[in-house]
Amino acid sequence: MEPISEAKIRASFVNCSKGEAARIKLPTDFRDTPWADLDFLGWTDPAAPQRAVIAMPGVSILLRKAERAGGRGSAARSTMCQVCLTDHAAGGVSLFTAPLAGAAGRNGNSVGEYLCSDLACSLYLRGKRQPRMRLVRFEETLTLAERIDRALLKLTAFTSRITAA
Repeated sequence: MEPISEAKIRASFVNCSKGEAARIKLPTDFRDTPWADLDFLGWTDPAAPQRAVIAMPGVSILLRKAERAGGRGSAARSTMCQVCLTDHAAGGVSLFTAPLAGAAGRNGNSVGEYLCSDLACSLYLRGKRQPRMRLVRFEETLTLAERIDRALLKLTAFTSRITAA
């Protein structure tokens, strides 16, 4: 992925106001972002842990991380990210919701997707980060390029659901 500037990220939000976009804090290590290892930049707002962002060239989306019901989950329970298909132990995947773009979002309509809690799908795909307590190891026959294409297709579909309103 080519580097994206802070100004371009803030200008490309499709589902929040300019004021909301201006209040979002960038990752503390934004200057050290490993752009070559990323297909999109995802982070949790350091000032608001329930707020998250996914930024891609030309489009950024504001997300809300759902609170986990029932407190601590079982370590034996696993879940899978719907973008990179990485299997995580409890807590490694979270439901993220995004307000729809335009009037529908201002009326409270949203869509959601289960994603890696740290939004580091690109790093999991490349083996640069490993899930905590991996319970099951699924081996795929797809190449890295094919897995990246699949993840971007899934993320683009999610983004399209947000902007279609």
